[in-house]
Amino acid sequence: MSSSPPPPPQWVLDLKSTPSSKPKSSFPDPPGYTAPLSAKQRAQSSKTAVRQPPTEEDMDTLKMKKAWELAIAPAKQLPMNAIGMYMTGNTLQIFSIFMVFTLFKTPILAVIALQRTFAPFETPGTSGRLLGVKAVYILTNLLALSLGIWKVNQMGLLPTTRSDWLAWEGERTWSERAVPREWL
Repeated sequence: MSSSPPPPPQWVLDLKSTPSSKPKSSFPDPPGYTAPLSAKQRAQSSKTAVRQPPTEEDMDTLKMKKAWELAIAPAKQLPMNAIGMYMTGNTLQIFSIFMVFTLFKTPILAVIALQRTFAPFETPGTSGRLLGVKAVYILTNLLALSLGIWKVNQMGLLPTTRSDWLAWEGERTWSERAVPREWL
């Protein structure tokens, strides 16, 4: 008596069969859904819709938008830098000194490299409009620099009190004394 193996389960047959072009569903497509195009439909649509190259004015507008994004980028970093300065405390530690050094170094180097930074955006159509963008870039970097100066002051490293300058102060001359000078 020979017995044949049982037929495979339905899920095995479903995995081995090729998928249908569209799943059988009684639900309609959601609003805004477009079915993928077949290769033939894609070829026809690519022949009819040829992308026009952007005009010079469009490129200038896009370059100005990117230049403004670059100009306000240092201002976007200010809140994170301020939180970092607050978290390091006011004591002299290697971490707080490193953070303050970075706060001074980054804006200074950014202002020095100003022309190189905005060189990709320079065209005859944008050269006049880039002056305002560059001024905003310098101002945002000065804000970062002022955050570094504030932190150095909080750490007590800026000479802001009279006692910080005692080495350069002369001896006081008294107009009258309670005891003669020879007794002192």
